[in-house]
Amino acid sequence: MTEARKDEKPLEFRQEHLLGLEYLSREEIECVLHNAAALKPTLDQKIKKMPTLLGKTVVNLFFENSTRTRTSFEIAAKRLSADVINFTVGTSSVAKGESLLDTARTIEALGSDIIIMRHSCPGACHLLASHLRSAIINAGDGCHEHPTQGLLDMFTMRERKGRIEGLTVTILGDILHSRVARSNIWGLTKLGANVRVCGPRTLIPRGIEELGVEVFYDLEQGIRDADVINILRIQRERMDSNMFPSIREYRLLYGLTHDRLRFAKPDVLIMHPGPINRGIEISQGVADGEHSVINQQVTNGVAVRMAVLYLLGQARAQKIEMEKAE
Repeated sequence: MTEARKDEKPLEFRQEHLLGLEYLSREEIECVLHNAAALKPTLDQKIKKMPTLLGKTVVNLFFENSTRTRTSFEIAAKRLSADVINFTVGTSSVAKGESLLDTARTIEALGSDIIIMRHSCPGACHLLASHLRSAIINAGDGCHEHPTQGLLDMFTMRERKGRIEGLTVTILGDILHSRVARSNIWGLTKLGANVRVCGPRTLIPRGIEELGVEVFYDLEQGIRDADVINILRIQRERMDSNMFPSIREYRLLYGLTHDRLRFAKPDVLIMHPGPINRGIEISQGVADGEHSVINQQVTNGVAVRMAVLYLLGQARAQKIEMEKAE
C-alpha cells in the first residue's frame, strides 16, 4: 500500500513506534494519510477483514477512560485480522501497586506485537518504547500528544477540502490542556496549513507562538475567514483551579453558534475530537449542522488507525527479519 503514486517517488514510513507527530517528517505523515485513503474503501466491503496482521497480537493498554479511540483501535486491529486484548486497569495488578514498566513487560512476555497506550503522564509511551521490543502507539499521554487524532483530523480536512497546504485552521478552546491541539499543530504546520489557536488567555500556553501558530483571544477574530474550526472541550478534569469565572461566561465568549459562523468562510468545516459538551463549547445546531464533519472524523479514525497498525506491523516484521539474518 506504500507503492509510488503516479509520477511521484514512494512514500516511506521509517518509524518503529508512533509517539507523536512532532517526531514524524512531512513525508511520513503523508505516507499514513496515503495508506488511510487506500484502506478506507475496505470499510464498506461486505467482507471487511484483511489478513495483514494475521497471527499478530495488539494490546489496548488504557490507563484513562476512552470511547472513540479505544473502540476505533480495536475495530482497526480486527479489520486487519489481529488478535486484540483490551487491558482493564481496575482489575489488573496495577491496582496492587505494580509499576507501569513491569505491567508492560508482562504484557510483552505474553506475546504482544503492538501496544497501544493511553496514560495520564506525558512521556509514558516514550518510556515503554525505550524498554520494550513491541511497537508502541501513543493513544494520548497527558497533555502532550494524541497523534492518531491529529492524523485523522488532517485526513478529514484533506478528504473534504482536497488539500491541507494553505488552509486556515483555527483550533478553538482549551489549548493548554489539549494533547489534540499539540498533535494538530505539529502535523498541520508540517503540511503547510496556517494554524491559529483561540481561547481565554488562561487556556493558551505561554510561548505557543514558537510552534508557528497565531494566537487570538477574541473568537470572532480567531475564526474570521477560517477554512476549518477544530473545537476542543474544556478539560476540567485536568484543571487544578478555576481557569475562568464560569461555564456560562465561557459559553457566551467562546461557544460556537450559528450566528458566529458568519465570520468564517461559507464552506467552513466544523470538527471536534469528542466528547462534545453541547451548549458549552458548541451549540447543538452547529454540532449537527451542514458544516459539521464530526461523525466523519470517527469513521476516518478507523481507516487512519488501520494505516498506522499496518505500517508499524510492516516495520516490526522487517526488523525481526533483519535481526534473524545477522
